[in-house]
This record gives sequence, C-alpha cells and structure tokens, in this order.
Amino acid sequence: MKKAIALILAMVLTAAVPVWAAEADAAGEAGAADVAVEADAADATKTEAEPEVKGEGVMTYAEYLEAEVDDLVTIEAYVQAKQAFYENNEEVGTSTATIYAQDHDGGYFLYNYPCSAEDYEKLVPGTKIKATGYKAEWAGEYEIVADDDKSTFEIEEGTYIAEPVDVTDRLGKDEELAEKINQKVSFTGMTVEKASKDTDAAYMYNWDGSGQEGDDLYFSVSKDGATYSFVVESYLCDKDSDVYKAVKELKVGDTVDLEGFLYWYEGPNPHITSVKVK
Repeated sequence: MKKAIALILAMVLTAAVPVWAAEADAAGEAGAADVAVEADAADATKTEAEPEVKGEGVMTYAEYLEAEVDDLVTIEAYVQAKQAFYENNEEVGTSTATIYAQDHDGGYFLYNYPCSAEDYEKLVPGTKIKATGYKAEWAGEYEIVADDDKSTFEIEEGTYIAEPVDVTDRLGKDEELAEKINQKVSFTGMTVEKASKDTDAAYMYNWDGSGQEGDDLYFSVSKDGATYSFVVESYLCDKDSDVYKAVKELKVGDTVDLEGFLYWYEGPNPHITSVKVK
C-alpha cells in the first residue's frame, strides 16, 4: 500500500512541475519586461537631462557666460523671437536683425546682426542658427554683436521652442533674476498698479509718459507689496499685436499672468509678449 501511495504522489509531483516552471518562467519574463521598461524610462530621462551637443568650435552656454566682454564667441541657438530688421543699417553698413535666441541652457540677444531680408524671413520661432560675433555689454544687458569679417551668421538644421521659466519668486533678487537674462520667462499672479504716481491709468507711452500710440507701452505690476515696471517693446510687439492691445485694456487692480523675455537695462526690464487677465 505504501508503495502505491508513494507512486501516486510521485506522479502528481511530476505533473505539477511543468506548471510551476511555466508560472516561474512567465513571472520571470514579466519581471524582465518591467525592468526593461524602467531601464528605457531611465535612459530617456538621462537623455533629456544631458546637455545639448554643440558643433565643432561652438561654445556651450556656460563657456559663453565665462567669456569676457569683447571676446569673440560662437554660439548655436534657436530663434525665439525677432525684434527688428533694418534694411541698409547705416550704423553697420548692411541690413541687420535683432533676435532673441535660446538653447537648452540659456538665452542670447543678437543685436544689429548682419542678415539679409531673405534670411530674416526664414527666422521663424524655432529656427536653429549659428553665429560668431563679439560679446558686448550695454547698461547691464549682454549681447552678441557683429564687428568685422570674423562675424558670421548661418541657418542650420534643427528646431526648438523654449518653455517660459517662471521667475516670479526671483523678483526683487536681481542677482538671482539675472541668471535668466535673455530667456523666455513668466510672472504669475501679478497685480496691476498705476503706471506711475502721476497718472491713474494702468499704462503709459514711453518710460516717462511722453510718447504716443505706437511707442513702447510701460506698465507697473506688484507682488507681495513690491512694484515692478514692465514694458511692451514696440519693435518686438507693435501697436497691432495682441499684447499691445491687451495692456491698453488693463485696469488697476487686475490680476495677470505675464510672459516675455528678460531684457536688462540698468536692472530688469522685461519685454512682455503675452498678458492674460485672471
């Protein structure tokens, strides 16, 4: 009898082994698949975190920051906005463009840069460019300017549109705010104030109110009890632009979210490109 029972148990165990093995293999495969997915996700994150690879002889943004004023610099970046085009600019002796550009690490302001009308039309937001010129500084604003035949400009393959960086918490902390100079930035939950102590209006033409329709629009907004002056630069966003019209509709006391470029003129002087009343 004992032999018979032992034989039956042996047969049951032998039949069960393939089932256990199959379940173990399936679990192993599922676990391997999960690990592979996690690895792929980690690789994707790693790729996104890696600095952008620059072409031969091109500076990283960190190297550009370290360059001294008047040093020859070469950068690759992507157009974010065109501020102006001057045909036959007498100051430079050729047609020029002024451009906000950005890579994945920082922003650049190309001022009065030699550029044909044909190329200027191609410079839609996202267009990749390569420029060699001289690092310059004016009233705290850092620029790249063309000064001689070493200065070059060309359009390359590639596209990138930067997302605005919220710098609201950096307001009033100029050293921290300046780290985002020339970048696309945003300010959230700002309160519209009188444009100046001499007016009850929410905006004025030019910094001192001396202008007229079509000139720069200045307006003041506050956060946590401190007031700041912002501007709609008419060369960047003219009187027919949505943002120019939106600022003219503002009322003192409105709460607004703003976007623009962190220009610098003896302190932060943001060039606003978008206004949304909350």
